[in-house]
Amino acid sequence: MKTGKKSYGTITIAVLSLALIAGTAFIMSPCNDLPTIPDTRQSNVRDNYLNYCAGCHGENLEKFNKSEWMYGDNDDAAFKSIKYGREDIGMPAFELTFTDEQIRDMATYTRTAVSKDQLKQGAAITLEKVVKSKKQNFVIDTVVTGLKVPWGMEFLPNGDMLIAEREGILYRFSKGKLTEIKGLPDIMAKGQGGLLDLRLHPDYGENGWLYFSFSQPSESNPREGCTAIMRARLSDNSLVDKEMIFDGVPDSNRGHHWGCKLQFDKQGYLWFGIGDRGNRDVNPQTVKNDCGKIHRIHDNGSIPEDNPFVNTRGAKPSIYSYGHRNPQGTTMHPETGEIWESEHGPKGGDELNLIEAGKNYGWPVISYGINYNGTKFTDITEKEGMEQPVIQWTPSIAPCGMTFVDSDRYPGWKNNILIGSLRFKYLERVELDGRKVTDQEKLLEGIGRVRNVEMGPEGFIYVAMEQPGFIVKLLPLN
Repeated sequence: MKTGKKSYGTITIAVLSLALIAGTAFIMSPCNDLPTIPDTRQSNVRDNYLNYCAGCHGENLEKFNKSEWMYGDNDDAAFKSIKYGREDIGMPAFELTFTDEQIRDMATYTRTAVSKDQLKQGAAITLEKVVKSKKQNFVIDTVVTGLKVPWGMEFLPNGDMLIAEREGILYRFSKGKLTEIKGLPDIMAKGQGGLLDLRLHPDYGENGWLYFSFSQPSESNPREGCTAIMRARLSDNSLVDKEMIFDGVPDSNRGHHWGCKLQFDKQGYLWFGIGDRGNRDVNPQTVKNDCGKIHRIHDNGSIPEDNPFVNTRGAKPSIYSYGHRNPQGTTMHPETGEIWESEHGPKGGDELNLIEAGKNYGWPVISYGINYNGTKFTDITEKEGMEQPVIQWTPSIAPCGMTFVDSDRYPGWKNNILIGSLRFKYLERVELDGRKVTDQEKLLEGIGRVRNVEMGPEGFIYVAMEQPGFIVKLLPLN
């Protein structure tokens, strides 16, 4: 999937620690009589290629070109290059990494997968800049360009990407092309509102449900609205079987603090946050409305019986926690199943929180932030009965989408949280030991306003930037 490739410079093969295939320096002759790989080993060789080679040579081998440093015209030559390496060009030996059978499969796979047209080009290969972080080096691969504010990303089982543009457009990205999906409801694209997040049902393959959050205009006054969640099914490039499963109240004519990221947990509950809708002094500290809260519902919108306020008179039963300002990141720890949330403070006091049942997270009674004009709205940062953030950022980073790294492709980042910064234009990595933060690191500094970060179906990290909008993939070098 490549369109509008953004160049990050040409580098030599010598600087690559794991240039497994292109750096193995062999010509891949597209012969018709090459051996085939048995079906039982096809998926294994593909996985090995994605883990060790795709970072330099493309997920679909699209970066292979005929070049002066490629040599050999058969599997034996390729086998020797991979197994014993080429020290003169910085190609490491993989004798201890793979078995001989795996190396022969890799040689066959690459020589048969590269097209004749690629080999005819004869141009030197161009690779993106290798980015070195504390615990995981990677390459940046630009996947989608031509967007504005890509708020939501989700991946269909066939690998197509769904992209929610805040202005109220839903795209399918397939084979390098953006196609608009029709059938969205009326959307209030106002201020920070619009078409927000996307999430597939955990059993999407069986039921086909796609969930999306959006700013819904009020029926009585289209200038007012609140956050809503709908589910629908895809029929070609149209939404059908639409069902409203959550309609937040109260409506407001203000254009900010809508929330709203979606996350299914291991039990199939749907979690999401709604901001205080700009009504700071009323909404967050009452459980009688939906704003300034984290919610938990069943996949059809019904209420779990063990939600903490189900038996509280006048309370909104979907509420799981309250005292939130504007939660724009909601994600689940892949091992513990815990729900973590990031939210915008005012001027200072952005937060990372671990969400627990019935807890009050303090906004606006306690905060590490101040008003945008420099005045204070509270003099305290702690109070009994109110939760402290796991992290607070002052000055504000403007945290947006976030995700846990649940893929073995990034061993240095496994189970770390990645959080987008809109204000300072970077991706923050947070390493945890239980609830304790053990390390933080800034990645992709200066890349743009990071709106979202998601794990793709093959275990790669995708990051979306806005204004201008584009999406990149981080390809690990292990």
